[in-house]
Amino acid sequence: MSNHRPDRLRRSLALRNLFRETNLRQDDLILPLFFKEGKGSLPIASMPGIKKMGQAELLREIEKAQKLGIKAILLFGSTLDKDSLGSKSYDEKSLFHQAIRQIKKSSGIILIADVCLCAYTNHGHCGILTRKNEPAIDNEKTLEALAKVAVSYASAGVDIVAPSAMCDGQVHSIRQELDKNYFSDTAIMSYAVKYASSFYGPFRDIYDSRPLSGDRRSYQMDPGNKREALREAMLDAKEGADIIMVKPALAYLDIISVVRGAVNLPVAAYNVSGEYAMVKAAALKGWLDERAAAMEMLGAMKRAGADIIITYWAKEAAQWLSLRG
Repeated sequence: MSNHRPDRLRRSLALRNLFRETNLRQDDLILPLFFKEGKGSLPIASMPGIKKMGQAELLREIEKAQKLGIKAILLFGSTLDKDSLGSKSYDEKSLFHQAIRQIKKSSGIILIADVCLCAYTNHGHCGILTRKNEPAIDNEKTLEALAKVAVSYASAGVDIVAPSAMCDGQVHSIRQELDKNYFSDTAIMSYAVKYASSFYGPFRDIYDSRPLSGDRRSYQMDPGNKREALREAMLDAKEGADIIMVKPALAYLDIISVVRGAVNLPVAAYNVSGEYAMVKAAALKGWLDERAAAMEMLGAMKRAGADIIITYWAKEAAQWLSLRG
């Protein structure tokens, strides 16, 4: 009989914990939150447990998250006053900018703000179109708008801006404008590797941000491409990104792994809405154990190389981790 017995180190919970190769921590988790204009909150039918919230509700949610050990949030803005340019996104008098200021005044949370135009444009695309109702992005005009958004958020007090439009040169443009406006301490978490994924569906229900015409495949990455992910990550690193994100996470664990090996920067993984929704739906049917499935997924993302994980389970996972023996 072989002397090799790996199960010797699995025989008790204490042994398994001692020799676990990958450990997920509360500090690894970032909670996404969704702002809405006005008071109260609105539940998202396709994402059980998730709501978009007015300022007061956001502040209460952040307080709850901090008590559970969550150190950072990723905040998404929106407006009812949409136009073709998404101009409300960089209006420093907007209700969203006011909410940012209040969050920074009221809490010590690390505040990351998503930088994109899709929740602000009346056509639903992430940038400014070349012609009315045509789903082709004017790269230069979009870069100017994204830089304005980033500067306006930094001025309101965010710690990290997170450009998600997949617009070529967005990190360079934003870094230049931040530095020019004396926000050199504001970090950039780039959605560097963002695939045109079917797993975004529930998220688009939140702000009704589905494109009115065409789709986003001309600027988001083809799911079949792996080498291109390295190119995108390396370009954004050279342009001045402080953190590189891979999105989605679960179907792209191999991409997280290769990006981790290629860049000497923190790597973030976004555990997106569709990944969350499918487990929630199955759990509500009694088909699987939500806690076990969620923690297995988050552990896989960490094991693949993610330093931080953006997840809708952040609060629950923080509780589960605190209770784990």
